[in-house]
Amino acid sequence: MLKRNILTITLFSATLWFFPGKSFAQNSLAWPEITQQAKPWTRWWWEGSAVDTVNLKWIINEYKNAGLGGMEITSIYGVKGEENKFIDFTLPKWMNMLDYTLKQAERAGLGIDMAQASGWPFGGPWVKNADASKYFDYKIYKLSGGQTLKEPVIYDQKGILRQEGQKIDLAVLKKPITANENLQLLAIDQVRYPETLPAETLMAYSEKGEVLDLSAKVGKNGMLSWKAPAGKWTLVAIFQGLHGKMVERAGPGGEGYAIDHFSLSATNNYLNHFDRAFAGHDLSYLRGFFNDSYEVDDAIGEADWTPDFLSQFKSRRGYDLKGHLPALVGLASADENKRVLTDYRETVSDLLLEHYTMAWHKWAAQKSKLIRNQAHGSPANILDLYAATDIPEAEGDDVLRVKFASSAAHVTGKKLSSSESATWLNEHFLSGLGDVKRKMDMYFLGGINHTFYHGANYTPKDAAWPGWLFYAAVHFTPDNTFWEDFPTLNNYVARVQSFLQLGKPDNDVLVYLPFYDAVAIKGRSQLVHFDGIEHGFKGSSFDSAANQLYKAGYSFDFISDRQVQNTKAENGLIRTADVQYKTIIVPAAEQMPLETLQHLVKLAENGASIVFYQKMPQDVPGFNDLQNRRAQLAKIISGLKFSAKTATVGKGRVMLVTDLNDLKLLNVYAEPMTASGIEFIRRANATGKYYFLVNKSGKNITGWVQLNAEAKSIAVFNPLVGQSGYGAIRHKNGNTEIYLQLKNSESVIVQTFDDEDHAANYQYPEVAGEPVSVKGLWTIDFINGGPSLPAQVKTENLRSWTDFEGQDYKNFSGTARYSVKFGKPKSYSDAWILNLGSVESSAKVYLNGNLLETLIGPDYQLIIATSQLKKQNTLVVEVANLMANRIAYMDKNNRPYRKFYNINMSARLKENRGEDGKFTAKNWTPHASGLIGPVSLTPVKFNKPQ
Repeated sequence: MLKRNILTITLFSATLWFFPGKSFAQNSLAWPEITQQAKPWTRWWWEGSAVDTVNLKWIINEYKNAGLGGMEITSIYGVKGEENKFIDFTLPKWMNMLDYTLKQAERAGLGIDMAQASGWPFGGPWVKNADASKYFDYKIYKLSGGQTLKEPVIYDQKGILRQEGQKIDLAVLKKPITANENLQLLAIDQVRYPETLPAETLMAYSEKGEVLDLSAKVGKNGMLSWKAPAGKWTLVAIFQGLHGKMVERAGPGGEGYAIDHFSLSATNNYLNHFDRAFAGHDLSYLRGFFNDSYEVDDAIGEADWTPDFLSQFKSRRGYDLKGHLPALVGLASADENKRVLTDYRETVSDLLLEHYTMAWHKWAAQKSKLIRNQAHGSPANILDLYAATDIPEAEGDDVLRVKFASSAAHVTGKKLSSSESATWLNEHFLSGLGDVKRKMDMYFLGGINHTFYHGANYTPKDAAWPGWLFYAAVHFTPDNTFWEDFPTLNNYVARVQSFLQLGKPDNDVLVYLPFYDAVAIKGRSQLVHFDGIEHGFKGSSFDSAANQLYKAGYSFDFISDRQVQNTKAENGLIRTADVQYKTIIVPAAEQMPLETLQHLVKLAENGASIVFYQKMPQDVPGFNDLQNRRAQLAKIISGLKFSAKTATVGKGRVMLVTDLNDLKLLNVYAEPMTASGIEFIRRANATGKYYFLVNKSGKNITGWVQLNAEAKSIAVFNPLVGQSGYGAIRHKNGNTEIYLQLKNSESVIVQTFDDEDHAANYQYPEVAGEPVSVKGLWTIDFINGGPSLPAQVKTENLRSWTDFEGQDYKNFSGTARYSVKFGKPKSYSDAWILNLGSVESSAKVYLNGNLLETLIGPDYQLIIATSQLKKQNTLVVEVANLMANRIAYMDKNNRPYRKFYNINMSARLKENRGEDGKFTAKNWTPHASGLIGPVSLTPVKFNKPQ
């Protein structure tokens, strides 16, 4: 057994590199094939679906040349002034444009997915009231023996109108909502008309425990024909109403109610619309369909009911909810309230999984199409929703939130998990490519291997700058000042994903998700909307365990109760789909379904190791057959005879630990590198393992890095510059170590080989002297951008171009070319670090007419071989700044560019909101731009690591 020693890494104040730049020749290894699927894809906003063949062909070529792999078409709200070009979603003209797009994308080698709604969530004008989302409310009535109810059993539904567009009085809105002709202008998020709702169910409960169904005794006028028998009675009436959630950000022809996600007939009726729209069209090149998260919960009230809920509940939970309505609304004992609420929420979870996600998947599979689904935000076990999807898709800013999607992919044997990436990364117009790269690294560390940028707008070639925009940043469009440098980021993503799509996940631990603890907590609303750990599990033992495991360097995935049932023990390991894990950890679950515990014990009996962290579950969830299930659970737990943390069960064992470091007793070890600030994700194939590593320490790192993998040789790949080679390794105290030099935020991929012995051919640079300043007269030419091109500048003192005299420099967003001549430094070295100093925000670097690299940050340094330097040299640096300064100029001078229906356009930060509550940059001061320097050359030599 390998000994696991804590990693020791030396930190140097000097900047060191593991990889020389493209300009320095060395032996290299072949990268995996860069496939269409390995390249980054993007959400592709069709505003108003105002697309035409000329501009579709042009912009598809732009995407191809930028290095994208595909696009996901999402039809959304339109652009004001372009109404004559609007195309209604899924109508014949729209379908013709889809046909054309598929042909052009195939010609360009780009993939196409399609969002199956105009906006989100699923819904549209063809969704009738019967299929629209529903909610329930209730009333309580008290009667004594001999009394009759004097008031009608009715519910006065209050009107609701939430809008992003032109304000209108609810009283003048036509019914149904789709009868209104100006829905793009109104941009309605939610609407409920005032009306009187009849009771769906009326139940009576006596103080002696009698239960009567009075529903049939309620007349059409709402009056109850019933006299209360002797005793005191509580009557509970349930009312069903239209929730009123509309499709959000809908484009023309897509405005309408969101569907009832809990109704199978509503889902099928919704999908039947697409069957009719697709008839006669060749969609063979279309890869799949997409759903942009649940997002019914962001309205007033919740969609928490469906017409056949009571019958669905009875068939699934084994008892009649009508007998326990007081518990559903919190009027019974605390224990009964909790258990009935748990059963209610579990039923909602089941319906969302089976009647929506699985039904949609079945429909798509019949067309040989994939589905991508964002399950987060749903009132359900999102691990199960993700697992019912071909490509689970995450979004967000937290690596553990992302792991919910990738875990479902790993546990169920799916090759891909995707992400909606860089949504609201910074404020509008303030995100550079380096910012996006850092965000992409977080997704990769979370297990994502098929990214979608958020997003790219279709924009006509002749549209005035900044083109057509979406209400959320980042704007990946040809009008963005970083567009010419965008391929560098895309090549980076493609190289990383080319590895992360190979082999299989190589995680040691499965972490059980205590879903039933979460749904037992009443909270502020009837449902719990799960969104990673933050929403649903914050502060729980699961939260604590997951964060401890990640920070300590353990590799793990999450697993649900339903997924536990599909695992089996195999050679002492736990197999699920086509991967194996060393153990399942159960983090202090208060309640656990009897079936789950039974299966965990069965796994142990067959040779697996199961770990309970902090304590064993002491109860079962739910109400039905409670005493019998409790007794069986207690019997199983009492049968576990622990000695020194371990109970032997059949061929395996069950452990009860209070310290996660006890995982070492199962030969489960953390990767020591995390102690120094290197984060990782690991995959495996037949010849060894792949690690994607990111230096998150905030410092530059150089030294020996221990890997929990035996290896005879290790290849290293730098995805940003595309270089590769065999690294220096050593075996120390039974451990395999590789020598790495990682700049802050730098990422590399290391590939271990179990049986192949390759000599190290990488040369490791070390600083060999003091930096030499690159001095001289810099000529600065502004070559592309606006609002106008500033005049040429010549200076010996580099600084932000916004500091030059004249307003043109302060307003300018675009590209400037910096040129300087310098002599070859006198001191000898193997190579030189060219350090550009401060750059805002990306830079192409040319030496003597040859392109060396495009630098996107966070640092702006590369290595130049001494042989590339002449006696006299010309350095050219083309720097693109952000869009911000030109946008600020437009806002300060009332130049229109915010010309969109619906949300037009929101600010991420409150300080950037104008008097109208929308985004403005009019108060911005100029953002630093250009080559700020200082520029220097630092000598380096290459030495064998010691």
